[in-house]
Amino acid sequence: MKLLITGGAGFLGARLARTLLARNTLAGQTISTLVLADLFPPPADLAADPRVQARTGALLDQAADLGKEGFDGVFHLASAVSAECETDFDLGLRSNLDTTRALLDALRAQTTAGGKAARLVFASSVAVFGSDAALALPEVVRDNTLPTPQSSYGIHKFICEQLVADYTRKGFIDGRTARLMTVSVRPGRPNGAASSFLSGIIREPLAGVESVCPVSADTRVALSSPASTIEGLIAVFEASREDFGGRTALNLPAITVSVQEMLDALAAEGGADAVARVRFEANPAIAAIVGAWPARFEAGRSLKLGLKPDNDFRSIVRQYMTDNPQAVKG
Repeated sequence: MKLLITGGAGFLGARLARTLLARNTLAGQTISTLVLADLFPPPADLAADPRVQARTGALLDQAADLGKEGFDGVFHLASAVSAECETDFDLGLRSNLDTTRALLDALRAQTTAGGKAARLVFASSVAVFGSDAALALPEVVRDNTLPTPQSSYGIHKFICEQLVADYTRKGFIDGRTARLMTVSVRPGRPNGAASSFLSGIIREPLAGVESVCPVSADTRVALSSPASTIEGLIAVFEASREDFGGRTALNLPAITVSVQEMLDALAAEGGADAVARVRFEANPAIAAIVGAWPARFEAGRSLKLGLKPDNDFRSIVRQYMTDNPQAVKG
């Protein structure tokens, strides 16, 4: 089995790659080749695996050539993130819409040339939901809630969901979309996502560094741990078309927590000194984006695939500390 992960050198892409290589199989087939496409090379441990090949550069420039390689499966994770898309409109269009269209057309060419339709998992986002003036966001988002994105990033993701559905309808790919919740706690450095602080207010204090929270303590969000997110992506890939249920995007499970509850978990696991390193400094632009996202979900379709939300945020903090002991100040 030959697989492609776009955004394969990033945090989620690299974690997915490590998980797949450790399993050695996906959907009952042995993984022979894993191609990681990204703007920068993959981490050294992945590059050292003989099954791994790197494709470095802009995905938009690589898409046509990648389509000629004959992939059995694709995880499309690469994108420009929320705050980046608000700051640079053209970057968002190019990185999200143009690149996804180019990748889908490359896979379409593979199929129309007589190859088997590749199975593709597209990583969408909770950002497809928002409260529109004509259609208020319900208190609980369910699988049949109509997306009404209120940011460029959310609109890009929703458009791409529809493209994946239509290319699937036409038989060009076997596509399925998973809507990811905000992933916390992410290791490493902050990124350009509006939700980046939802990792930063845990990660930085545990490392002995101050962190800024741009929203109020009572802000509620829907979160998923890195491990649960990867489990969800793999389950969506391995699901049959019947079990996945149609071509509409599927919401992955999430827990609902307030920022204050996150800080309480930080205090329980990292101590009062860690919490003291977090200061509140309002950022109306970030608050507007994050505040427009839903905080409560009922993910019935995901439950049918055997997926469950994390138990609580304290267990997520503990998982981060176990996985990244070098990043936690003693």
